[in-house]
Amino acid sequence: MKLLKKSLSIAVLVGLGTVSVAGNAATYEIDPHHAHVRFSVDHFGTSTNAGGFYNLTGIVEYDPEAKKGFVGVTIPMGSLETGIKPFNKHLKSADFFNVEKYPTAYFKSTEWQFDGDKVKAVKGDLTLLDQTHPVTLTATNFNCYDSPMLETQVCGGDFETTIDRTKWGIDTYTDGGMMKNVKLKIQIEAGLKDDKKGS
Repeated sequence: MKLLKKSLSIAVLVGLGTVSVAGNAATYEIDPHHAHVRFSVDHFGTSTNAGGFYNLTGIVEYDPEAKKGFVGVTIPMGSLETGIKPFNKHLKSADFFNVEKYPTAYFKSTEWQFDGDKVKAVKGDLTLLDQTHPVTLTATNFNCYDSPMLETQVCGGDFETTIDRTKWGIDTYTDGGMMKNVKLKIQIEAGLKDDKKGS
């Protein structure tokens, strides 16, 4: 069942317009155990509401020589966790993420930017509550290494951005203490799934 869900997630990304970067790009499969989105939002200028989404799936294509890449990520909205059960329930309701109606969000990259040999930023489209808007993820870390546990090459990094949640129609409490700007921190690690290791 898990394999079926993972295959369906990748199929959905293809349906959303996933295009290979071609050339010598290697393909990597995102490791759900090393992939999450953490969010934080100001609460009355006094404290910070925070939580995250987990068990992300998808693919990464990366060609360091050509300085090209692609990432397509499926975000299961039901994985939302803040550590506070009543807050989880409220955020999953129609007041915010409406998880029952929109159980999945997607990010699909449109451009990778490099500073020399380093990944600098990834531009793409975030689909949330059936609405799609562009976002730019700034890379704070990005690297590839040979995993002794997985016995394959792993590539990934840490990214961050700030979005205006009202663009996706999430405007509850914007005038009542929960600011509209939300900080996102994303972790992605993905294992090589073809025979192009080291390319």
